[in-house]
Amino acid sequence: MTTLTSPQITRRTLLAAGAAVPLCGILTRRASAAEFNYKLATGQDPTHPVNTRAQEAIDRIREATGGKLDIKLFPANQLGSDTDLLTQVRNGSVEFFNLSSSILATFAPIAGIVNTGFAFPTYDAVWQGMDGELGAYIRAQIAKTPILTVSKIWDNGFRHITSSTREIRKPEDLKGFKIRVPPAPILTSLFKALDAGPAPINFNEVYSSLQTKVVDGQENPLPIIATTRLYEVQKSCSLTGHVWDGYWILGNKRAFERLPQDVREVVTREFDRSAADQRADIAKLSESLRQELTAKGLQFIDVDRAPFREALGKTSFYKEWKGKFGDEAWAHLEKISGKLV
Repeated sequence: MTTLTSPQITRRTLLAAGAAVPLCGILTRRASAAEFNYKLATGQDPTHPVNTRAQEAIDRIREATGGKLDIKLFPANQLGSDTDLLTQVRNGSVEFFNLSSSILATFAPIAGIVNTGFAFPTYDAVWQGMDGELGAYIRAQIAKTPILTVSKIWDNGFRHITSSTREIRKPEDLKGFKIRVPPAPILTSLFKALDAGPAPINFNEVYSSLQTKVVDGQENPLPIIATTRLYEVQKSCSLTGHVWDGYWILGNKRAFERLPQDVREVVTREFDRSAADQRADIAKLSESLRQELTAKGLQFIDVDRAPFREALGKTSFYKEWKGKFGDEAWAHLEKISGKLV
């Protein structure tokens, strides 16, 4: 009697059962059975470069680990709000999470140092700092919590001011200007120091707040201004570049350390590669969006950023935030920004 382990009988049995359970389906499930099944959550639209590049990294990680690690991408806050997901990655119910520095600062305050007003003059300065000593210092501080950063920082872009009323050309134009900011203390502090009237408002209420004139303006990178159609309720965009923000790929520390060393190295290598690709995407997108948004009726204003930084320097803003971030962190920042205090 031939046993079920016979290759001949097994093949016949499978072929006979093909109508009910396709052979390719059985073999695919066996071949793709992963030792580690993890989740990566993001808040961005599926078409955003964050997600397209993250998916590419995930595919390369699966291939390079021979299917040992399978990461499933959940974009557009499918698994919860940013606040919910920050809790989930801390407790390990979500293994990886993409989050902006400004929101991460509510849990790990040092992350917010990159949002220091007018600290980064150019992208070259950003990457010199974030891929160098400043970025290493921030990552080391985050690693003292239940989470860690698993790759280089990704790009969220420089933030610019839009308005439906006055044109913002110089610091004095911000006096009394009602502007929406995210619930990030350093951004509220920045605009208060410049005599504006910052109003922390959740992102899902930004459009309606501008439409109903609860606020006169807002500030965001161009890709956000475009994808959320804020140009429909704003007249001008002043290219202040007052703050740069980035996205960290965060990992639950216990979940990451459960992975074998070689798998961890693959994860970091491939997310680093996608970070470089995503940075290039955002840079290219920011250039093309100026043309597209101009065609949609948004007026662009090139401003001299120096007077804004000088005005901020005459306030207590830099001194207060240096006190909060600490001398060591501030020294790393000033290597890139130049003297702020």
